[in-house]
Amino acid sequence: MDTATGAGNGAGESDIVSARRAHILQIARSAGSVSVDDLAERLAVTPQTIRKDLNVLARQALLSRVHGGALVTSGVDNLAYDARRTVASQAKARIGAAAAALIPDGASLFVNIGTTTEAVAANFAHHRNLMVISNNLNVVDTLSSHPAMELVSVGGKVRTSDRAVVGALAMRFIENFRVDYALIGISALDADGSLLDFAIDEVEVSQTIIRNARKVILVADSAKIGRSAPVRVCGMEAIDFFVTDRIADPILRAACERHGVNLIETAPDA
Repeated sequence: MDTATGAGNGAGESDIVSARRAHILQIARSAGSVSVDDLAERLAVTPQTIRKDLNVLARQALLSRVHGGALVTSGVDNLAYDARRTVASQAKARIGAAAAALIPDGASLFVNIGTTTEAVAANFAHHRNLMVISNNLNVVDTLSSHPAMELVSVGGKVRTSDRAVVGALAMRFIENFRVDYALIGISALDADGSLLDFAIDEVEVSQTIIRNARKVILVADSAKIGRSAPVRVCGMEAIDFFVTDRIADPILRAACERHGVNLIETAPDA
């Protein structure tokens, strides 16, 4: 019996639907394409449920629908910002809470661009005496009314599509600081532990942030694992903590262990 066909209202998709769609993405990225009938059999749900899942993933530009299934989309373009905000929203909320708990009162930190790092910032309401430096103007807006925080906005060119501050000016600005933590979000993650993104100017800013932080916290949901993106940020050797909902890939898990990454999985069944 198919017990996981629907999505929740208002608060977002249910955990089981989000997990199933993340699994579909992993299968598609591994094989290059998926069929409705094969997914229905593998995931023990009805073909109608799979069609609905594929349609949602296609609207989010994660897959391209074809007759009887779907194909993996191009790995050179990222989703629009509004679409990224809706992907794995419940997983991001849990990741945000867990990552924020790693930051002690009185710490200094960078927060880079991304909807998952924004979810972390949303959990700083009870922190005290933080110094937050960010090239993400959405994070700046979120924290601007915080009564016990020193907030520094990175200067430079603003990318209007997602309000990221990127480019050479931003890099030079960041190099004036040496902070306790860097909160890093990325667009894709290879099984070998490579962090990947789409825009070279954004990647260069993230690399500058990582170089100027004592500890680096990577935040990324499982839908990023196995996704394709053309620009490498760094490897797992640069990461101290990885907060995610779950890691099903044993190769990636081994890469985290090999480099001494503290892995925190937030999914209820992780």
